[in-house]
Amino acid sequence: MTSDAEDTNLLAALGRRWAKTMAKVLAQKVIVGPNIQKLRHHLEPTSNIYGHTRYATFSTDVADSRRQHIDMNCPNSFVRTLRAANISQRLCQSTPRATRSAFTRPLHRQFTNTSRRADKQAADDPNFTSILDAPPQIVRAGKRHGPGIILLALIPITAFALGTWQVQRLGWKTELIAKFEDRLVRDPLPLPPTIDPSAIHEFDYRRVYATGTFRHDQEMLIGPRMRDGKDGYMVVTPLERENGTTILVNRGWINKAHRDPRTRPDSLPKGKVTVEGLLREPWKKNMFTPENRPEKGQFYFPDVKQMAELTGSQPVWVEVTMEPEFMKMMDFEARGIPYGRAAEVNLRNNHAQYIFTWYGLSVATAIMLFMVLKKPASSITRRVQATKNF
Repeated sequence: MTSDAEDTNLLAALGRRWAKTMAKVLAQKVIVGPNIQKLRHHLEPTSNIYGHTRYATFSTDVADSRRQHIDMNCPNSFVRTLRAANISQRLCQSTPRATRSAFTRPLHRQFTNTSRRADKQAADDPNFTSILDAPPQIVRAGKRHGPGIILLALIPITAFALGTWQVQRLGWKTELIAKFEDRLVRDPLPLPPTIDPSAIHEFDYRRVYATGTFRHDQEMLIGPRMRDGKDGYMVVTPLERENGTTILVNRGWINKAHRDPRTRPDSLPKGKVTVEGLLREPWKKNMFTPENRPEKGQFYFPDVKQMAELTGSQPVWVEVTMEPEFMKMMDFEARGIPYGRAAEVNLRNNHAQYIFTWYGLSVATAIMLFMVLKKPASSITRRVQATKNF
């Protein structure tokens, strides 16, 4: 009889334990709120060890309930549960009520052996900075290099091509200067009566001489022109020759103070004169030079064709040459006499500098391109590329 009562009590304790366990399991899967009231209607009332009838409810501490676990499928756990329930009921019969709660607490098995987190976390520190607060970093998840690598690859190729072109220009300019200097050392030729303007190119920088009379009434000043830091003009006077043809002669530079012909009577020779100088091609106007105003007597560059039509001359341009003597030049400047240019080739030849510049740029950008292509990807980029298609 006694064994039947003990079995009955043991089964009752097992039922109560089972109800509590199911309630806690459901508490982990059911949202706390109105569903609690619905779930209570489906739970059977159970009598605790004190004889009071109550419903099995959810634990208010959700975090604590999730850390508790009872594996009812394990035989050892099931046996330990039956024994604990039986021992608790027997102790409660002979133990004061104040101490019963200590023996009636259910035995729980920890889900993990890891100790609880400290109460004070790193995020509680006001000076704490999370990695989420850091500025975003753009990482290329696809190809390592974008369209910019094409531009970087074109720079050394283009620079190398320009350097090679400057090598060709250097050879051409060197030959041209040598040809002009060869013409300078030759004896001057008499200027023929009639000159074909298209053939002047073959005699550029050729020394020539002509005899005639200056037409000072048709004198033209081109300027302003700087010489040794002083402002002045180039004096262009038509030379009427004995055969009746006229050519344009650039006599040289005068100071701005002698612009008026009346201030320089020594610069207006009368009668026949012989002029020796260089036969030159017509000048080319650049984009920064303003247009000439012949109606106002203002000439900013030597437009040979325009000036020839204005004076009725042939489009032939001769520049008077003189020896660069300092004392003679100072005397001519003081008296307002035009001082001619030196018999030399004044063509600029800076192509060697351009070659060094372009080839240097080509080598530097080629090294940069090699470093960019060989640079390994960062660790972040490798992780993103590895997980792109994960």
